[in-house]
Amino acid sequence: MITKALNRNSSGTIESDIVVIGGGGAGLAASVAAAELGAQVTILEKQRTLGGNTALAGGLAATESPVQEREGIDVKSDDIFRICMDFSHWEVNPRIVRAWLNKSGDTIRWLEEKGVDFVWLSFLIREQRHKVYHVPKGEGLQMIKTLSKNCEDLNVRILRQTRVKSILRGKKGNLSGIVADSKGKELLIKARSAIIATGGYGANKELLERYYPYDAKKLRYFGAPACMGDGLQMATEIGANTEGLGMLLAHAPWFPAGWQTSIAISSVALEPYTVWVNKRGERYMDESIPLNFLEGFNALEKQPGNVSYHIFDEKMKKSMIKRGIKEGAGDIWMGHFLPKTFLPELGNLIKSEENRGRARISDNWNDIARWIGTSTGALKSTIDVYNRSCDKGYDEIFNKDPKHLRPLSNSPFYVLKCVLGFLDTTGGIKINHNMEVLDRKDIPIPGLYAAGVVAGGWESKTYSFEFSGSAVSFAINSGRIAGENAFRYVSGSEVMGSS
Repeated sequence: MITKALNRNSSGTIESDIVVIGGGGAGLAASVAAAELGAQVTILEKQRTLGGNTALAGGLAATESPVQEREGIDVKSDDIFRICMDFSHWEVNPRIVRAWLNKSGDTIRWLEEKGVDFVWLSFLIREQRHKVYHVPKGEGLQMIKTLSKNCEDLNVRILRQTRVKSILRGKKGNLSGIVADSKGKELLIKARSAIIATGGYGANKELLERYYPYDAKKLRYFGAPACMGDGLQMATEIGANTEGLGMLLAHAPWFPAGWQTSIAISSVALEPYTVWVNKRGERYMDESIPLNFLEGFNALEKQPGNVSYHIFDEKMKKSMIKRGIKEGAGDIWMGHFLPKTFLPELGNLIKSEENRGRARISDNWNDIARWIGTSTGALKSTIDVYNRSCDKGYDEIFNKDPKHLRPLSNSPFYVLKCVLGFLDTTGGIKINHNMEVLDRKDIPIPGLYAAGVVAGGWESKTYSFEFSGSAVSFAINSGRIAGENAFRYVSGSEVMGSS
């Protein structure tokens, strides 16, 4: 152990080898990785509980993992690297992606040895080429519990309800400490290294309006409310560069309600046989695109008011109740979050949302058009053209998969009003492949690291479904890399992978 003790003294000062700012997935992984090597680590978490958005997650992506090996699945890091880079059109930092992928399989081993039980290795959608999505028993929340227990076993100091106010740099530019407010008392933590793992800025409307290139007022955030961009702002205040600002972990169309209701009704809205229209009453995309909540965000971003109306009929509703939500996004959300696949109370659920102005049930297209805010003629023309496409088995506008062409002909009709949703932001502080924070000349700030979605350069504008579970995967893997390199820094060893 590099520092002999971690004790608060009378002046409100403590000492620690490494300070980790944020107790979510990235911060906990970083803390465990550094503590396992012998560093004294202090976690500063502004909330009462740990977890952040990782606690809401399903699973994480990995290549060449022991789980894949046991199941006889060959997923090479080289292949996924090429897929990720091609998908992003090389907008991301290839060395960050390579470091992350090379770590990912070993991270599954690392988590398994700590007691995380991976019960599901699956395609997230049918069209994926590689099984990369690792889902643990208990999902993201169980990973948080396991890593939290590891921190306790390794004597990591965890200070909850402790908000970091500023990061300090010494005369030579190196990190020298952290100033925080711990339950109303100012606290100075003297440390040679710090890891920023505060999550994104999805809950900060001011930052969203500053960085999101479209109308941020139209966005609906459904992630952890503590993600206010604290780490990003503190880093830039001391000269850190930025990368990837304005990028989102998007999910749209999204039904804006309470968490469980949103997941349930969004899954219904994303079923591939529903019909999606904008405020003009026009269809605007192929509703059957696999994992359509990704492409759906991009398409909806360009619609008037960024509002989408999802229409299905009584026959479809009865089919959902009888057979469950099994296609489209249903495969994803129902497997992770809802207690069961079937929604026997779907009719009552939609009725309650109609009373809140977020849904409409009607057997009259005039009434539905008025509710949407378009002309009856425009909406009826759209429905007539669509129904004729269903009769012919060919969608001449968007070439929708014929097996999902079902006419809207059995009243009453159900309409769900959806918006642009997102779980987190996916960019911010500029880092290199060692997770070192870079200054405005792209030179590492000595002793300062960043991990998870607070960092940029690892994800492009649209989430790559071919490496599904990438946000949690990057959080845990970048956290491990940051923790290991922070230990090497404070112990005087060579930083891993530096060149």
